[in-house]
Parts: sequence; structure tokens; C-alpha cells
Amino acid sequence: MSERITSHDVARAAAVSQATVSRALRGDPKISETTIQRVREAADRLGYVPSNLGRSLSRKATGNIAVVAELGNLTYPDTLPAMHDELDRHGYRLLLVSETPEKELDHSLLFDGSVDGVILTTSRLHSKLPERLRARNVPFVFLNRVTKGVDADAVVADNAGGGRQAARLLLGDGHTRIAMIAGPSDMSSASARERAFTAELREAGIDARDRPVLRSELTHEAGSRGWAQLMSLRERPTAVFCTADAIAVGLLNAHHARADVPRPAVVGFDNSPVASWPAFDLTTIDTHLSEMARTASAMLVERLQAMAAGDDPPARRVVVPTELVARRSHVPG
Repeated sequence: MSERITSHDVARAAAVSQATVSRALRGDPKISETTIQRVREAADRLGYVPSNLGRSLSRKATGNIAVVAELGNLTYPDTLPAMHDELDRHGYRLLLVSETPEKELDHSLLFDGSVDGVILTTSRLHSKLPERLRARNVPFVFLNRVTKGVDADAVVADNAGGGRQAARLLLGDGHTRIAMIAGPSDMSSASARERAFTAELREAGIDARDRPVLRSELTHEAGSRGWAQLMSLRERPTAVFCTADAIAVGLLNAHHARADVPRPAVVGFDNSPVASWPAFDLTTIDTHLSEMARTASAMLVERLQAMAAGDDPPARRVVVPTELVARRSHVPG
């Protein structure tokens, strides 16, 4: 049986020290790109596989980053690959931890030493998880969600700006009977979109009675149910704003089954991958999901590196501008 290739072998092949091999393979920014490339090429050539156990013992770290996510969320085909690639670039592995609105995850999974940090994508305004992570000294970053009373690193979309963009589009098209299917009120992103959209309509003089509001989880099923409720009204809305693409897609899909009923204008939010599908051609607000995911991942890595150096920098908040993507769904059908 052939001998196991070690980091000493890679160091000799790349003409660097063993310590440099370890730092280069985890993407240490203090190592030059030329050296990182040389070390990685030597490791690939020799078939070297780093020992995660050894690295964990030497660094008192695991190399794992947990992402708390809802698998049914339409945004994850964009966000998960971006997080994976950014973390991988720095030598970290992404571990997906799934929870749903109906079933919260077993938080102990994040506290047993299996992960170095956490990216939170599902937090509600009154979630206790961020406080528990802080109490256990587990670094974390919010991705497009924040929790009340917790000052922590966060990357969020300009949800309020996007809500106003959606309102201005529909108002500019002459709509006055404008409904909204809003997300949960305890979800920071959804509530910011709802408040800004409502404020813009109010400033335009749209009476509250002319803008029915339904509330739901951010799901395809919620959009389907919402469509049935709105279409049963004596005065149907001529336009509907959905605070997430998943709701808008459900609404449009329900309409396809009843093509005899005129379709209102529909605007979503997020610009998730399905929004551009020809079957939906959804006008939506682009939150630049991949950019937010990469930024959040990089922010967490920077905090881990700072903590390893004995620093504790103040929390940072990055707000990513939104952009209106006008397709066809905002034109009534």
C-alpha cells in the first residue's frame, strides 16, 4: 500500500514551509496568490487530502460554516452556490442546516463545536437563536433578515427602497385598486417591503379600502390561495404586489388554471431564478441575491480571521440597492 501523502510532501514540492501549505490551502489573504496557486497545484499533483481532524486540532477550528435555511425558499438556487463558492475560496465548507416555519431546527447542532460560524437566513424579528449564538461565542452574520435588539454583522437588501419602486411602477401605470399579499409581520425583510409600499400608496392618496392586504408565509401555496381570495372580491384589484416571488408565482400559476378571469398586474420581489421563466415572465424587484450571499460569507470569514487574531471589530451592516426588473406580468392579462 502506498504511503499517505502529507503536508511535508506538498511543502517540498512547492518549495515552501509546511505552515505556508496549511495557510495557502485555506486561502489565507496574507499569502500571495502566486504562492497559493503553486501550493494548490502541488497538492493536486500529489493527490494530497488535508486532514480535517488535524486542522481542527491545530487551529481549534473545524473549517465548517453552517447556513440556516428554508429549502423551499425560491431564492436558494442563487444564494447557496454563491455562499459555497465564497466560503470554499477561503478554505471553508458549507453545511446546510434546514428549518421551516412549522418546525424550528434543533439549535444544539450549532453549539456542539461542529461549526466555526453561522449564516442566518431565516431569523424572525423575535428569534432567540442570535442571542444564543452570541452567548456561546459562535460568530454569525444575518443574510437579508435581522432580529430586534441584536447588533450583529448583516447584509440586507434595500427592502424599503424596493417596496417604493414596486408602488411607483403600479401607480405610474394608473392603478388605484392595488392589493398586496404580504409576508409575515415578524419577518424583517417582508415587513420593510410592506411598510414602504403602503407608505408610497398613502402618499399618492390611495384609500386603505382600495388596497386589500392578505398575509401569509412566503410560499407558492399562499399565492394560490391569495389569488382565489382576491378574485372573489366584489371589486377585484387591478394590480397585486407580492412581497416575495414565491407568492407571485403561486398567484400567476393559479390564474393559468382560470384563464377566463382577467389577470391583474402582478409584481414580485427578489428576482429569484423562476421569475424569468417564460410561463411567469414576472416583473419583480431584484435584490441581487448572489451578491448579498457572497458579501455575507466574506463578512463572516473576515470576522473569524479577526477573532483568531484577538480582535473584536464592531458589527457592520451592508445594504445592497434593489433594482426594478420590468418583464410582462405588470401588464394586466
